Amino acid sequence: MAELVSVEKLYWNNYISVPILTLMTYDYLLLFGKEFVWKRKWSPMSCLYVAARYLGLSIGLITGCYGGLVYMPEAVSYDLAVLVYWDLSVYFCFAEAILIWRLYVLYNRSKPLLYVLSSLFLLIVALAIGTDIYLYSRPSAFSVVEVVTPIAKYCTISFNIGPMLAIYTSIPIICYDVFLMVLATAVLMKHLKERREVKMRPNVYVIMIVRYHIIYFVLNLTNQILQVILWTHIPLQVLSLSELFIDTLPFILAPRLIISIWDKHAHEECAQISTMFEDCVCWTSPPTSEGKEMDSPITV
Repeated sequence: MAELVSVEKLYWNNYISVPILTLMTYDYLLLFGKEFVWKRKWSPMSCLYVAARYLGLSIGLITGCYGGLVYMPEAVSYDLAVLVYWDLSVYFCFAEAILIWRLYVLYNRSKPLLYVLSSLFLLIVALAIGTDIYLYSRPSAFSVVEVVTPIAKYCTISFNIGPMLAIYTSIPIICYDVFLMVLATAVLMKHLKERREVKMRPNVYVIMIVRYHIIYFVLNLTNQILQVILWTHIPLQVLSLSELFIDTLPFILAPRLIISIWDKHAHEECAQISTMFEDCVCWTSPPTSEGKEMDSPITV
């Protein structure tokens, strides 16, 4: 019976490895032509995008090859698994920094807001580091087991403690994301009210950014829940599908939320289309005529 379970785990590992590799590679090829960072002077947002984009791509490709698809010795598998989970935290930090930068610009580059968000963010980073050390860097809590079957030999991850610590450490992260989403929603409400008073259409980029804040919040909330579920004793099928979500969707969706704004701006009739996004200030300018509003991007 144990041998049959091991073979089933191997099959499920391969079932999710192939989609991970396919999705990550296909998505990269689709979006490479729209990565406008290679055609312009770089900005802070461009640097954050490239860091998140290619770190996420690397994590996706590594996890796709992990397990039964490519055999690795137990020691190598353990080091690689720890590296992947640390990289997941780094990716999360890059994604949060992008949200903070967008809010900073939406609030007219408010220094006090930036200091508050950055200070709270540093606490979240410290929490993430502590979590990675305690949960993923101790073999007593997180380990790798080599499994030998009649058809193959592979390594699988073992979560050795309960989910309570993972739950407790995820709560501050979720609360911080809720705070960012509330700030984004508040600035949108203010923007809509101001535009309604002067009978102008809302700025499309403000709406897009706030919408993406909400989408990212739902994405990260789901991701946090699934990462907690990994520490529980769940059916193999649910475990595999959870890993498929964690190892693909955040790395595919987050870059697309950035590129979609860049792509829209590239096709807009903007007087400053050739400038960096930081220098494009026409989104705050009054319309040139009564019937046409000059909507333009902010630093995104």
